[in-house]
Amino acid sequence: MNSVSIIGRLTKDPQLKQFSEGRVQTSFVVAVNKRMKNDEADFVLCTIWGKIAETTVKYCGKGSLVGITGRLNTRSYEKEEGLRVYVTEVVVEDIRFLATKKRDEEQNLQTQPNNKEETDFEFPTIQPNQLPV
Repeated sequence: MNSVSIIGRLTKDPQLKQFSEGRVQTSFVVAVNKRMKNDEADFVLCTIWGKIAETTVKYCGKGSLVGITGRLNTRSYEKEEGLRVYVTEVVVEDIRFLATKKRDEEQNLQTQPNNKEETDFEFPTIQPNQLPV
């Protein structure tokens, strides 16, 4: 069984990438606090595809607390110097927005004060079957 569940905070604003075949993807790192130590964290690379990636980019910024379930994926590529690089990541199948923070560019562009709580709106539900196979 290949299943991963983590809760952590985004280390930077996720950016949406569009590919020529119309697919969209975002990758980001989630800082997950270690159970026994308050000052240490693991940093986990996460990748999301499709509509769920668009929703994540729209609602989450650096510092957002998210709950993620997915599967581990290992891939490799060769650098220009001929060095083989291995990457282990979580391919996200479901994400829950637990406490969102505004994206940096939204904070800089916002001109009117917003008195609503950051999580005072309903997030759309996206089913895992909308991810590419």
